[in-house]
Amino acid sequence: MPEADRDRSRRRSTAPAAARPDRARRPAPSKARTRAGAGTGGAFGMSGTRRAALLAMVLCALALSIAVPLRTYLAQRDELRQVTAQQAQLAAEVSKLEQRQAELNDPAQVEAEARKRLHYVRPGETPYIVQLPGDAERSPEEERPSSAPAANTSWYQQLWQSVATK
Repeated sequence: MPEADRDRSRRRSTAPAAARPDRARRPAPSKARTRAGAGTGGAFGMSGTRRAALLAMVLCALALSIAVPLRTYLAQRDELRQVTAQQAQLAAEVSKLEQRQAELNDPAQVEAEARKRLHYVRPGETPYIVQLPGDAERSPEEERPSSAPAANTSWYQQLWQSVATK
């Protein structure tokens, strides 16, 4: 009989687990079930809304970090354009003034300028003022320089005004 007992024990051990009522097998826990308790899933354990908010914050930070240098660059580019235009204008004015200076370095030009604008004459010459038909409205005093200096202006300002009104 001991042999019969051994057969019975072998039958028990070789029987499927579902046939043994005393030892019910429990299913192994799945990964989905363990994640479900920890969060809703997704990358880094964050929900879709949180990921979108984080992405929006990162994009805003990038935009703000780029905006300030870009604004500075554009402002400097505009300023450089204005300064370049002003420099070209000043260079043209300098060349014009250098040409005028070269003209005034000639004594004959200075004498002609004094005769025309200031009505100067050499000793022994008789000055004549010719009036044309269109000059009837103007009086000779308007063409002559004023004998009294202008009030509150220095001599060099008066000189510069007389040269500038050529």
